[in-house]
Amino acid sequence: MLVLSFNTLGWITAGVVSAQDDAMAEFGDPEPAGPAAMVEPAAEAAAPAGDAGGAAAASDQSLLGWVIESLGWAYLLVFMALSVTLVSLFVMNMLAARRDTLCPQDLIDEFGQRLAENDNQGAYDLAKSDESVLGQVLAAGLAKISRGYSKAIEAMQEVGEEESMKLEHRLSYMALIGNLSPMIGLFGTVQGMIASFQVIATGGATPKPSDLAGGISTALFTTLVGLAVAIPAIAAYNILRNRVSRLLLEVGVESENLMSKFEDMTPKAGSR
Repeated sequence: MLVLSFNTLGWITAGVVSAQDDAMAEFGDPEPAGPAAMVEPAAEAAAPAGDAGGAAAASDQSLLGWVIESLGWAYLLVFMALSVTLVSLFVMNMLAARRDTLCPQDLIDEFGQRLAENDNQGAYDLAKSDESVLGQVLAAGLAKISRGYSKAIEAMQEVGEEESMKLEHRLSYMALIGNLSPMIGLFGTVQGMIASFQVIATGGATPKPSDLAGGISTALFTTLVGLAVAIPAIAAYNILRNRVSRLLLEVGVESENLMSKFEDMTPKAGSR
């Protein structure tokens, strides 16, 4: 009986030990990772970074290069020509819209002084030699003063309208650029969208996004550059036109004030 009890106790102890070994195998800590196991996650972590760096290097392109490539040389040359012309016209109109060019104060003072001294011929010579709009208006009025004050005023108005038309004609080219640039940009927009839809139509079920991006970039950049040229052109045109109108109005007022001395003058007999 004693031997049977020892044998039974040995079997129970062996069963407990076996159960503990099975539990350790199932729920125990994993074996420490070796050097190879530690290298593999590091390699996997480094691989995306390398791929991202390669993609970044492949897509590294300057903004200027992207704009030139998207616009194409045809649109680029057209917009550059419009921009250079706009700057030239702006400078020319700025010089023409100065007070010294349209209504110089020195001419007003000296012309009035000569009229006060009854030096009509000297006043005429002074106005004739002056290249300003006021000088040309006063010279035209004095040339017709012998026919009466009303005829002199008519001659002054004719010259004033002629000079105003010249200035407006030069300013109108800036307005033309301001209206033409968005139209060219819109033309490029339509062309770019047609190119993109052509890629969709001929590219099958899944066209490449890079192929679509070319036409879309052309559409957007032509619109952007067209507006970038048009907005300053329209703004400069309106500012200069208002300035020219104000100075021409001042020319008319000053010329009539200077010629008011001859308001009561009767026309000479036989004058034409």
